Amino acid sequence: MGGSFDIRGPKVMRGPERGSLTVRCRYGPGWKTHRKWWCRGVDWARCKILVITTGSEQEVERDRVSIRDDQRNLTFTVTMEELRRDDEDTYWCGIERTGADPGFQVKVTIDPAPTTASTTTAMSTAPVTPEETRVSPTVTSHHSESRSLLSSVHFLLLLFLEVPLLLTMLSAVLWVNRPQRSSWGTQSQLGHENQ
Repeated sequence: MGGSFDIRGPKVMRGPERGSLTVRCRYGPGWKTHRKWWCRGVDWARCKILVITTGSEQEVERDRVSIRDDQRNLTFTVTMEELRRDDEDTYWCGIERTGADPGFQVKVTIDPAPTTASTTTAMSTAPVTPEETRVSPTVTSHHSESRSLLSSVHFLLLLFLEVPLLLTMLSAVLWVNRPQRSSWGTQSQLGHENQ
């Protein structure tokens, strides 16, 4: 690794699934115009660089990861967005130079997103507990909208498919179990009416 004292960062970071995570790494004044990078992999020699600066303060984005160098404050910031469980790994803040790059190891842990129940409707028969209706503050409105759409589709399916099916079955049961008039009883009643 070499020269890990030239760069510092947090040893451990936690982020919520589907949320974002920001890591701030500090470096010494001699590294101001050098390119900074963020790589993934426990093995320093084989870690994969996910994003690298241009040597300026311009933000660089690649996939769900961005990096920005603040040369005035001698820090660079890495942001990982739309976190997934498989993003949990060992990462490195690093500085590009001739020879061995200085770097600092950061372990990233992803907390699983809480499970939430679909919005209940007037037709619902399942009780919903307060714990099931809690929504994580990190869930974006996009995810909430998709859950709401899913709930609406579920309601429409219930209304247009399951309710008519139940009514048809109820009608069939009532039709089969209806009182039957025998042909003898009908003739007998007719005979009494004529007399």
